Amino acid sequence: MDKKQALEKLRDRFGDRLVETGAARAAHGRDEGGYDGPAPDAVFYAENAHEVADAVKICARHRLPVIPFGAGTSLEGHVTAPKGGLSIDLSRMNRILALHAADLDVRVEAGVTRQQLNAWLHDQGLFFPVDPGAECTLGGMVATRASGTNAVRYGTMREQVLTLEVVTATGEIIETGTRARKSAAGYDLTHLFVGSEGTLGIVTEMTLKLYGLPEKLMAGVCRFPSLSAAIQTVITTIQSGLPVARIELLDELSVRAVNRHSGMAHVEAPTLFLEFHGSPKAVDEQVESFHAIASEYGGSAPEFASKQEDINRLWHARHQLYYATRAMAGGKHVCTTDVCVPISRLGDCILETRADFDAAGIFGTMVGHVGDGNFHTIIAADPHDPVEMQRAEDLKEKMAHRAIEMGGTVTGEHGIGSGKRKFLEAERGASLALMRQVKAALDPFGIMNPGKVVMTDDRDDQPCSGRH
Repeated sequence: MDKKQALEKLRDRFGDRLVETGAARAAHGRDEGGYDGPAPDAVFYAENAHEVADAVKICARHRLPVIPFGAGTSLEGHVTAPKGGLSIDLSRMNRILALHAADLDVRVEAGVTRQQLNAWLHDQGLFFPVDPGAECTLGGMVATRASGTNAVRYGTMREQVLTLEVVTATGEIIETGTRARKSAAGYDLTHLFVGSEGTLGIVTEMTLKLYGLPEKLMAGVCRFPSLSAAIQTVITTIQSGLPVARIELLDELSVRAVNRHSGMAHVEAPTLFLEFHGSPKAVDEQVESFHAIASEYGGSAPEFASKQEDINRLWHARHQLYYATRAMAGGKHVCTTDVCVPISRLGDCILETRADFDAAGIFGTMVGHVGDGNFHTIIAADPHDPVEMQRAEDLKEKMAHRAIEMGGTVTGEHGIGSGKRKFLEAERGASLALMRQVKAALDPFGIMNPGKVVMTDDRDDQPCSGRH
């Protein structure tokens, strides 16, 4: 690697949009999951795909690592730079390029955020459904195969992408597909890049599916005497085919944290946050059916908000759980992890995980996108107490292996990054060798976000020196 020459070429090409200050580098070497560095050697603020391609060509020539950056909201060390290199910030590539309302699709640049897109679409009577909670970029959501609260009805990011513009590891610009809703033409390159976390190429544009705004929307809460009762309600709801749009589980401690942080007054009990979409008649029928199911397990009558501002406040409070837990943790280090299991094993996985937390004496909240078997834990530990920090790490590891044993995955939506790389072999086994071959074929110089997802050689086995 000739880092000095690479940076000189980048300065000559991009001028003051190549930033090498300590503050910019540090900000681009951390994410919201607590992984803090190493930082890149420089940050480049790109404004179009051709600039990204030029930057990658320079880096490839001098074997300088490239780390794509969107909003920094990832959770598993995706944006750290274990080998240094260039962070390519795509946030200025934030144009909405083309709307095809009749076809229900839209073309956007990678730096467009989901909230920006939905605000722009609202007057068209359309919306984009994937909602991870954070104000993340759509390029980052493609890279991490993001999911969220609406996935139970609309699916994850994987189901929403029609085609991608990608800058490859050699600096070529390619289009992976077409706007057609299905294709049998060749390899499915689009979905090879979805979820690749910047290790195979850099997504610069995408065409996404859209949906009509529902005629009626109802959101509310339903409380239960126990976690088990709430989970059984979810399982029965899904198995009954009830088309709930969102169904989120918060444990008692999570509700307490949300109340304190967001100034709400929910009863501190295991609670389902719900949302139904459709025609007025259909929504009323869905609510009635859900109420009947919840009653069988001791659930309260669902309490619904009818005004959009009240619905927004409800979901905003739910999405603030990470910050609510951190505020309640009294200065402790907070980290988060997720797993996903078949719906029939959800109850076992959640209850056994809660029992592990209690036995270890570790403070942690739990929240689940439980309609698709995915749940998260937000764990607090004293950074000055190595024993407590190790207990927290042990809990995360036990949770991951339990999910695998139950036929699930170590991550339903956070991705692998560097933080979960050690679990990938246990989950994928021999197929990991094929992933390495794909990585080597598409990234022959090993410059694309090295140290993430898979290790291609011993030099990649360098964990982040962060707070985890």
